[in-house]
Amino acid sequence: MAAHVLPHRTRQPRNRPRATLDEHLPVDHRLSRVYRIGAGVMGAFLVAFGILGLVDKIGFFNTHGATVIGLNTNGALSVLSICVGALLLFGMLKGGNFASTLNMVLGILFIASGFINLALLDTSFNPFAFKIQNVLFSFVVGLLLMFFGMYGRVSSTLPHDNPYWKARHPQEAEDEARAARARGSAVSTGVHDSGGGA
Repeated sequence: MAAHVLPHRTRQPRNRPRATLDEHLPVDHRLSRVYRIGAGVMGAFLVAFGILGLVDKIGFFNTHGATVIGLNTNGALSVLSICVGALLLFGMLKGGNFASTLNMVLGILFIASGFINLALLDTSFNPFAFKIQNVLFSFVVGLLLMFFGMYGRVSSTLPHDNPYWKARHPQEAEDEARAARARGSAVSTGVHDSGGGA
């Protein structure tokens, strides 16, 4: 008696869409505006801070530094601030998912920098001439950048026209789009019928 062999089933990989801003959305989509504002404001401040620090001609790795806009700085921190600020301004120009991700990544790095430099405050190795106000500034900027970057991406109550919600719920988004098209078609048919009966 021959044994009945069940056919081997191969699991098909599920290609889930990536959570990106839909390229068909208008350039001034409200989420993109939030990401641009966050990157632009922080970027402009950092560039201004860095330029003012360089104008004072502080030593590059001077551990005492000088005070600029209430923050301590030296040449190295000034140059780094200009580079990070320029990157944020580029994110502002690019907008969309790039600006959102950039805000989040730099936000995390600012918070990490705050903790690292807090540990270095009372040591002889303090290459960026950090003081406690710089540490607090790093924490505040990091949290603000993370807020701007995560806005509209990580909430559990995202609106259904949100591109990230659509990417996480493709079937529901497709059903809602189909229903919206059906409603639009019904409205269009009703308008034509009323116009033809006049």
